[in-house]
Amino acid sequence: MKNVKQVSAILNPPAPHMVGDGFRVHNFFPSGYKLNMSPFYMLDYNAKIEFSARNEPRGVSVHPHRGFETVTIAYHGAVAHHDSTGNSGIIYPGDVQWMTAASGILHKEYHEENFSKEGGLFQMVQLWVNLPAKDKMSKPKYQGIAQIDIPQFVLPENSGTIEVIAGNYNGTKGSVSTFTPIEMYNARLNKGSKADFNFPANFNTGFVIIEGSAKVNGAEIAKTDQFIHFRNEGESIELEALENSVILILSGDPIDEPIVSYGPFLMNKPEEIQQALVDYNEGKFGYLE
Repeated sequence: MKNVKQVSAILNPPAPHMVGDGFRVHNFFPSGYKLNMSPFYMLDYNAKIEFSARNEPRGVSVHPHRGFETVTIAYHGAVAHHDSTGNSGIIYPGDVQWMTAASGILHKEYHEENFSKEGGLFQMVQLWVNLPAKDKMSKPKYQGIAQIDIPQFVLPENSGTIEVIAGNYNGTKGSVSTFTPIEMYNARLNKGSKADFNFPANFNTGFVIIEGSAKVNGAEIAKTDQFIHFRNEGESIELEALENSVILILSGDPIDEPIVSYGPFLMNKPEEIQQALVDYNEGKFGYLE
């Protein structure tokens, strides 16, 4: 293979911690590993866990965000969402929720009522996607995409499918609008099949093995719950599924701007963090019970 994007590291999930009482997550970055994955600022991975039945849904109560987008991808279980702009929805397995907090939003997320009452297997990914400075104070918006509406590229010879959440895979374009160039797919590969990916050399690229295991570029093997980080050189990547596998594909054009983060705020300057706190305390993020 020519012009191969080589693996930088294959990383095990860091020790888990709870977000609220409904999400048991492994933070691959920025806390778990010091990776440059801009425009992806944070990756929380809720590996498979069994939740017992409960009448009162587990989750995260009302909290603010400013300066970025949250992307939630469901694999098992179901999550309900409400925010201060009036948007709400339920994220079922295969669905994606893309929330642009931008200038400021309040939201809450918790186990969907029926799932909570029945209990069961739960597996999710949440990403924080940074916004460029010029867009950080834009109007909040919400993109909820059911799996059935995610464009799919069908691989030849019953190899599987590539669900294109954002970006463009072999002419199949994702339906999500993004502020900077981002490629985000769910690759659902059958055992023994191969899929090729091509991203610009400068794009920060990483894969999460959601299910199964895969050989990368004919050499290294990554297993369930591991994160594959790639070098910023070369463009082509080959995946071979060693069993039926689901792999989250992430690649994006870095945002070359300073970042100042504080809790749920992701801005460019310290004074912008201070202003976010003032605006939040003055109720400018809206109202949500």
